[in-house]
Amino acid sequence: MKVGILAIQGSVEEHKKSLERLNIESVLVKKAKDLDFIDGLILPGGESTTFLTILKNMDMFDYLGEKIRNGLPIMATCAGLIILAKHIENHPEQETLGVLDITISRNAYGRQRESFVTYLNIPILGDAPFESVFIRAPQILSVGEKVKVHATFNEKPVFVEEGNILGLTFHPELTEDLRIHKYFIQKIS
Repeated sequence: MKVGILAIQGSVEEHKKSLERLNIESVLVKKAKDLDFIDGLILPGGESTTFLTILKNMDMFDYLGEKIRNGLPIMATCAGLIILAKHIENHPEQETLGVLDITISRNAYGRQRESFVTYLNIPILGDAPFESVFIRAPQILSVGEKVKVHATFNEKPVFVEEGNILGLTFHPELTEDLRIHKYFIQKIS
């Protein structure tokens, strides 16, 4: 099994280390053709408009959307989640891949200095709370009827799943807890 990590910005190395700790081979995805040689893909955080610009400049935007619509398993965190959303409330003009039926608000939890860590109950991961790092995090405002909500914070979804896509507003790669990465690997298997 090979899991790709979109290597254009964000916590690329942290995701790579999480996969290494699970003995999973990772591939740094830097070109559209790299998508043909992986079994799943992690879209790390970063800044969503920059993310989109780079994807388009690399001629990867449309091909990535096609691969996702054809079933490529995806785990997207923070800005990676934003580019998958069908709707962005506070930036409706921002183009997205539109493959995840959610409405999202960018930077909803405030600026960098308002970033925080909390512990979430995520029943699909067991009883132990999951340490969750929110950095300039987006907020999921609504979800479509086929979207499963696995965790909430202040009554808003923060971990969702629709078909082949896992979406998180927080950064599991910045903790020692590997349960979300394990869950993603199980989806691929």
